[in-house]
Amino acid sequence: MKNLISGTARSGKRRYPVQRAVTVWCCLLVLFPAPTLALEVTDDTGQRVHLDKPARRIISLAPHITELLFAAGAGDAVVGTVSYSNYPPEATRLTNVGSYASLNLEAIAALRPDLVVAWKSGNSSAQIERLSGLGLPVFYSEPRRLEDIASNLQRLGRLAASEHSADAAAVRFNTHYRQLKTRYSQAKPIRVFYEIWHQPLMTVSGKHLISQVIKLCGGRNIFSELTALAPTVNPEAVLAANPEAIIASGTAAQRPEWLDRWRNWPQIAAVKNRQLYFIPPDLIQRQTPRVLEGAERICKQLEQARMYSEREDE
Repeated sequence: MKNLISGTARSGKRRYPVQRAVTVWCCLLVLFPAPTLALEVTDDTGQRVHLDKPARRIISLAPHITELLFAAGAGDAVVGTVSYSNYPPEATRLTNVGSYASLNLEAIAALRPDLVVAWKSGNSSAQIERLSGLGLPVFYSEPRRLEDIASNLQRLGRLAASEHSADAAAVRFNTHYRQLKTRYSQAKPIRVFYEIWHQPLMTVSGKHLISQVIKLCGGRNIFSELTALAPTVNPEAVLAANPEAIIASGTAAQRPEWLDRWRNWPQIAAVKNRQLYFIPPDLIQRQTPRVLEGAERICKQLEQARMYSEREDE
């Protein structure tokens, strides 16, 4: 007679089908472990990056990359960074592997990374090729648009198996970005000269992420049509374009003294109306979620310049 709870009685012994099935399944898992799902993403150069398993030892080869990795929830996996990787504070305690322009390949190899995240336009292509020659997977991070920042967060999160944190960070970024677009989409255009350095005099073209931030805030980059990403210009070209706001960043957290040299040309609208502004470089020159903090500042600065422009039009 069948026992509905414990199975069929046979030779005075009871069999337990459910328990036996579990035991057999466990044995199979020991003999034939479930394969780890491979990961594959496309980087910012269009190259496919393949990992057999999530990265647990990551090298960051640019300050913006370090920030992106931490923002994507992969900070615990980062074992090496380059100079000026100062955000978040935890990044300053990681092993230094040189500067983004001059890498210490021996130090990188000694850290036994399973993923290298590189900066295409900043790192030495020859040195990256040597790392690839060692069999190290390389993911290139090169955000050129604000939308690319959220995408970088998500792809880096996938490579490090931190998708939950990365996706949440991407959502926060996109929400903030849309809010700024909505707020300033109808703002009156303001002519802007953005100065990243003074000797030689350098600015950004329309291809640069900073130029997109200016546009986001209702500004018009006076050198947006130039072809180079960070072209050199001359003061005469700035005078001819007559910007209504001049914004500088430089390399330090303090306002650069050379910004005030524009006061030698009082005929420029930005100088006449005292619209000379400074943005800390870490908030605008790094392609990270913090760029929207820099955008908030630029938007407020252009609002101020817009007020003076409207007064002159009256």
